[in-house]
Amino acid sequence: MNHVLLSVATIGDALRELLGWNVTLPIQTYGFFVAMAFLTGAYIMNVVYRRMEAKGLVGPVYKVMEIGQKVTFVDLAASFLVAFVIGYKLIGIVVDYKDFAADAQNYLISTRGSWLGLLIAFVSVYLTYRDRKKKELPSPKKVILRQWPHQLAANLLIVTGIFGLFGAKIFHNFENWDRFVADPIGELTSFSGLTFFGGLIVGGFAGAWYLRKNKLSSFHTLDCAACGIPFGYAMGRIGCQLSGDGCWGIENTSECPAFLPEWAWKSTFPHNVINAGAPMSDCGGATHCHELATSVYPTSLYETIMMLIIFSLCFFWLNKKVKFPGMLFGIYLTLQGVERLLIESIRVNNKFHVFGMEVTQAQMIATGLIIAGGTIIFLTWKYKDRIAEMAKYKEDIPNIKADIVDRID
Repeated sequence: MNHVLLSVATIGDALRELLGWNVTLPIQTYGFFVAMAFLTGAYIMNVVYRRMEAKGLVGPVYKVMEIGQKVTFVDLAASFLVAFVIGYKLIGIVVDYKDFAADAQNYLISTRGSWLGLLIAFVSVYLTYRDRKKKELPSPKKVILRQWPHQLAANLLIVTGIFGLFGAKIFHNFENWDRFVADPIGELTSFSGLTFFGGLIVGGFAGAWYLRKNKLSSFHTLDCAACGIPFGYAMGRIGCQLSGDGCWGIENTSECPAFLPEWAWKSTFPHNVINAGAPMSDCGGATHCHELATSVYPTSLYETIMMLIIFSLCFFWLNKKVKFPGMLFGIYLTLQGVERLLIESIRVNNKFHVFGMEVTQAQMIATGLIIAGGTIIFLTWKYKDRIAEMAKYKEDIPNIKADIVDRID
């Protein structure tokens, strides 16, 4: 392979380039690594939560649930609808795999599919009805469900992830307003083009709502996030690097330092997914056949390395050293802001004129993160005793006569 940083639009392309397997697998590389970012982030938060549970810093939360209700038409209708949509698309993909492989994104958002999905829907309704009838009681009763924080980590990541993706897309379109105005539908439905800071802000508000709703400790959860977010960010940037989605640096025509391999210093991102640059003369039948005219800094690679360093600091060292609840999150925010300010000096980005200065959206937000992080560090130190009392676990079992259960079958 001539280019170590050759862009691969799909996992099928990656298998072909790395292993020589000619497999048509139209899973977008960028989307795959975004999914991996959520999965690994949830796992890391689960691990940190377990550490805190073992130390007694956090404990279970309780909520009143009603069980044994009769199955309703709404339950069956919801089961039918969800199963039909999934079956309609999945069976359609199997039947028309060539069309799906040719343009997976458009296939998924189109009306194409297979009406055999109705079979899946009816099976789902039957299984739902049978399952609910088994759990039905002569008279519904209330129980107290006990859940540990590590059990809620995945749900927390799902909530913040969904809203985070929405925020990332909105901030990206705001930053690239000319492209959005030219093709609003295409930009909104595209699986690429996400701004991390937009996801962090919108997802953060959604996460705060979830914490409040489930009575989880905000201070300790933020410290968990300080370990999970940087690793997830690093995973996402691997997707940017491998797919060549435009998150690269400015032109770099200088000689490569002796201590670095050429691919770590500059790249032309051949076969990039946004078709930037000039058409390639020998494309070999690939879908994406463009390459940048001049080499640029592979800034996504640099961000991956920097975020893994931040993750290692937070997860392996600071997580054990920092004793004040919430301070670790402040340290993470500060490091995240510094990291992005450094990378913005060699990264391509749209600039805005603010108070006579040219700055990027990321620079403004990164500066805000540094200020916010520094403020959190100061406040968690200054009011450490008060915050420790606020963050101290206090068991709060609902005052009703009901059995306490750890799961609801």
